[in-house]
Amino acid sequence: MALAKLGTVVLDCPDPLALAEFYAAVIGGTPSKGDEGWYDLEGHGGTSLAFQEAPGFVPPAWPAPENSQQFHLDLMVEDMDAAEKEVLRLGATVLEADDRARNWRVYADPAGHPFCLCAC
Repeated sequence: MALAKLGTVVLDCPDPLALAEFYAAVIGGTPSKGDEGWYDLEGHGGTSLAFQEAPGFVPPAWPAPENSQQFHLDLMVEDMDAAEKEVLRLGATVLEADDRARNWRVYADPAGHPFCLCAC
């Protein structure tokens, strides 16, 4: 039984609109402004894709295993507390989960890649 379903793939970048427009040209869809510094790509028919402004963004050098996060996954869950308990049991670590009033919490997988548990 799966613990979560993939919600949104989020790419950090210096200019969310420009990157959303690039991917719209590549895979279809239309950029849609979300919260400040955030664009969603709507209508492309695939997994949700979003673009988040990252001040000081440094593009990756490939291949270079010493570089940091390239993107993070938003995983949609029905019960955040139960999902948190399970991902920690599986080897995740907490990065930012102190604010229990938010509808998302941030973790790192065992390799250190960030992901969010998000309430459905």
